[in-house]
Amino acid sequence: MWMKKSHSSSYICAIRTRHPRPLSAPHLPQAGPATSGVEVPDMLSQRFAPPAEIPGLAARRIAADIIDGVIHKRRTLDEQLDGRGAHPALKTLGDRDRALMRRLVATVLRQFGTLSHLLSRLLDKGIPADAPRAQSALLLGAAQILWMEIPDHAAVDLSVRLVQSDRRAGRYAGLVNAVLRRCTREGAALLEEAQDHCLNLPAWLVKRWTTHYGGEATAAMARALSFEPSLDLTVKSDPPHWAQRMHGEVLPTGSVRSLLSGPITLLPGFEEGAWWVQDAAAALPARLFGDLGGKSVADLCAAPGGKTAQLVSAGASVTAIDRSVARMARLRENMARLSLTATTEVADVMEWSCAPESFDAVLIDAPCTSTGTIRRHPDVARLRCESDIAPLAAQQRRLLRRAAALLKSGGTLIYCTCSLEPEEGEQAIADTLEAETALRRLPISPFEVHGLDEIVNSAGELRTLPCHLPHADPRLAGLDGFFVARLVKSWRCRDFAQVDSDRRVESGCPPAVPGITWKDSTKFFP
Repeated sequence: MWMKKSHSSSYICAIRTRHPRPLSAPHLPQAGPATSGVEVPDMLSQRFAPPAEIPGLAARRIAADIIDGVIHKRRTLDEQLDGRGAHPALKTLGDRDRALMRRLVATVLRQFGTLSHLLSRLLDKGIPADAPRAQSALLLGAAQILWMEIPDHAAVDLSVRLVQSDRRAGRYAGLVNAVLRRCTREGAALLEEAQDHCLNLPAWLVKRWTTHYGGEATAAMARALSFEPSLDLTVKSDPPHWAQRMHGEVLPTGSVRSLLSGPITLLPGFEEGAWWVQDAAAALPARLFGDLGGKSVADLCAAPGGKTAQLVSAGASVTAIDRSVARMARLRENMARLSLTATTEVADVMEWSCAPESFDAVLIDAPCTSTGTIRRHPDVARLRCESDIAPLAAQQRRLLRRAAALLKSGGTLIYCTCSLEPEEGEQAIADTLEAETALRRLPISPFEVHGLDEIVNSAGELRTLPCHLPHADPRLAGLDGFFVARLVKSWRCRDFAQVDSDRRVESGCPPAVPGITWKDSTKFFP
């Protein structure tokens, strides 16, 4: 938190050293008997040394860079925060400033539409288009004033400093100062008027969700997406114990939900590998296989490994496949921390060399538009376009066909996406069942998801929405938007080659007649 006294003194020091008075010769220490042979500090260099950075300014500068990266360069948060493409100055931030930076970025992106609307009311000519840093400074300043527990004067002052330090935006420092000061006076009232949370979503997405889910559900989802999400954990054992340790609660689904914040690595149980971070909705698919003890399971598109960990913990022999070297490296790190073992393959699933019908079960967490994860990944709302849906939907259908080929007869296939778009969920399964006659749907019952009837559709598929799992405290409510379907692969007639004719007929297969080839014997029993 900001400390007025210490920060005020920092501001004073900065001002005094920005334009120091000339130091006259009489004030310099003179060598004499008292100082002879003693090292005298270089008073001139100390007096003229550049001022130390204002506390919190570095975190805001990096936050502004990352926001610019999302809005103007269409770079995801993940690539700017982790890996080779991460912001180079991130390593200079301490844990506290890093957490502040992440919260600043998330708040601006989560409330982007509302912020843009409010700023348009406070600006006569709109946000300057020729200086991105002026835009990010205004967004950051207003977000701190309206949604974060940061003193108004600090929010205004540091936003102005951000602009002053930028060559193109420097001339807008007075504008930023005036607009944000006006925001401190009028912002709360303007916010009361702008209660439409759909402002924070792109118009094409609001239109689609209204068509598919209705206006009331869309408004509820938009409101749920406006809150900072809680921390969800999947624990190896004893959820009540870890809920108590984390000052949280056990959800009906078995996940532990907590409001603790700060570096994940410092939370109790991390080093021991007692849990892993996983949204409660994302934890549902792997629990729908039933008994996995001793069974072989392919986890397709597996990284970063939350579902892989669930499958291994359930007793399965897991082969995890992902085409990203970096993401697979993270999966291996996670598995090592959790003391779990899985076979890992860096490969494109469509090109992966593996014999057909090699696995008792297959899990596909397919690449998708990720529109169900906006509450945890608010950059999705700024980066995704409606035109992204069709190519991803085509890829998902190819993955489903590939999964069917890898699955043994009688095996179970779980398909899931974190998208709220029907083309990537319900329609993908309908198209696959029509094309792959060996597959049939095995409906999921509300009993299997702890009686949460509202997340099971009429076809026996799961469809979670951000507004599901309500709670008196909105910070403890909600789920990521997920779609899950469970399919089974029917036994083929050739699997009954060695059984008597009566059983073949009972199973819907023709009698074993000499001359009939397996290509002719194409019937399946339901």
